[in-house]
Amino acid sequence: MIFGGYRSVWLLTMFDLPVLTKQQRKEYAKFRKFLLGDGYIFMQYSVYGRHCPSEERAEVHIGRLRAHLPPQGEVRVLKFTDKQFERMLRFYGPMKKKPEKPPEQLTLFEISTS
Repeated sequence: MIFGGYRSVWLLTMFDLPVLTKQQRKEYAKFRKFLLGDGYIFMQYSVYGRHCPSEERAEVHIGRLRAHLPPQGEVRVLKFTDKQFERMLRFYGPMKKKPEKPPEQLTLFEISTS
């Protein structure tokens, strides 16, 4: 999808965080709440995705993600175009399903709470 010369992208964030202690579980919950509050959608266990209307907005959200990294564990981010995202195959049991669709409405302004 191209809007005004900008190609929309998806950020796919995957993480493996320790949850053995009470503090680690608290950090896990805090990170997950950050993702949801920053517009990520739950895709599957420890995998969250976020649509960004441009490459520049994606970089902003990657910066915000870096600022909220938990002290332990591993976080990975994949960045790819909307066209690549729509070609993703998703299998649920024996049936094939299409991936999530990007938002119908173009985001003109994004309000940051940070």
